[in-house]
Amino acid sequence: MGKIANKQVICEVLMEAAKTDQDIVALCSDSRGSASFAPFASAYPKQFVETGIAEQNLVSISAGLAKCGKKSYAVSPACFLSTRSYEQCKVDVAYSNTNVKLIGISGGVSYGALGMSHHSAQDIAAMAAVPNMRVYLPSDRLQTECLVKKLLGDDKPAYIRVGRNAVDDIYEEGSVPFTMDKATVVTEGTDVAIIACGEMVKPAVEAAALLKEQGISAAVVDMYCIKPLDKETIVETASGAKAVVTVEEHAPFGGLGSMVSQVVGSECPRKVINMSLPDEPVITGSSREVFDYYGLNAEGIAQRAAEALK
Repeated sequence: MGKIANKQVICEVLMEAAKTDQDIVALCSDSRGSASFAPFASAYPKQFVETGIAEQNLVSISAGLAKCGKKSYAVSPACFLSTRSYEQCKVDVAYSNTNVKLIGISGGVSYGALGMSHHSAQDIAAMAAVPNMRVYLPSDRLQTECLVKKLLGDDKPAYIRVGRNAVDDIYEEGSVPFTMDKATVVTEGTDVAIIACGEMVKPAVEAAALLKEQGISAAVVDMYCIKPLDKETIVETASGAKAVVTVEEHAPFGGLGSMVSQVVGSECPRKVINMSLPDEPVITGSSREVFDYYGLNAEGIAQRAAEALK
């Protein structure tokens, strides 16, 4: 099928579901184009709300509609959704336990050249810290489809972060090993465990292949479910390895690395190396250029994993 952006898949799944469910409502903050939601707005104008550049209103209106029995999907750039409307996400959505799914598009450094104002390197930590808020970072279009279909069947809040660009498939169509709130072990390994989320899963898988050429056995875990965190899989995988490497498109504090370190430290102590974006404004460039510069690619992950075993 080729490369497809995860945000496009979300729109397609919701459009299919909206054929028979008039309670599904999509809301955008002047972002229907960048969110790939223009087709939804055209097909279901009575189930689409445009708030303009007003993220706080976006979230509050979504919560209000949910209280009226609607299934709200609030779509906005992750950098703004997770900061400008943080109080509304915390109070109107999570504290009120409303059926709102917050879709943070163009997450991480997807807006690379636009700089820190448009980056969302804090959203995992921020959203995971809110009680009642689930946090998901699907890795490819197939897993995204499975996740959104599952979320359509519940009425609890959630934050889903996806990137801006098309991504390579990790799984095979028709045989995606998906279980809700359960991480996927993509490859088995006994030397090092690489735990990644979102767009970092693909380079982690590629790194495992490079390590295999060096005689190093690497397990790769797709931790799409940041919260609730699949602690069981972390312990099981880490216990069978000599070291753990986490990889995330996020700041070094409060994200996947911090969470995994807590679990490993308390349950099965091992060396844990956290690969992330630095605690500083990142360089200007495309996502690929940013990843390559900071070693968040197959070669960089393989190198750090090999070093962790020394």
